[in-house]
Amino acid sequence: MYKGLLLFVLVFIVSGCANQHQSSHAGNGGVIIDTQGVDMQQYRYDMEDCQGYATQVPVAGKAAKTAAGGAVLGGVLGAIVGNSSTAAKGAGVGAVTGAVKGTSSGYKERERVVKNCLRGRGYRVLN
Repeated sequence: MYKGLLLFVLVFIVSGCANQHQSSHAGNGGVIIDTQGVDMQQYRYDMEDCQGYATQVPVAGKAAKTAAGGAVLGGVLGAIVGNSSTAAKGAGVGAVTGAVKGTSSGYKERERVVKNCLRGRGYRVLN
C-alpha cells in the first residue's frame, strides 16, 4: 500500500510541476525579446520552430534519472539513521524530491534551447 501511495504522490507532483511550467510559459516559451524592427509573423514562425527543437530535451528522462538517484540517496541516509522502515521512507522522499528537481531542470534546459535558438536567428533576447 505504501508503495502505491508513493507512486501516486510522485506522479501527481511531477504532473503538477509540468502543468505549472507549461501554463506559465505558454505562447512564448518564457522568452522576452526586443520587438523593435521585428517582423512578428516571422518571429512566431521562428519561435514555433525553436520550441520544436526544445522538445528534444528529455524532461521525463531527467525526472526518472534524478528520482532514481534521489531514491538511492534517501534510502542510504534512512538506513544510516534508522531501520528498514526509515530507509524506505527516505527512499520515497528522495525519489519525489529527485523527480521534481529533474523535471524543473529539464524545463529550464528547454527554455535555454529556445533562447539560444532565437539568438542564433538574430533576435535580441532580453531575459
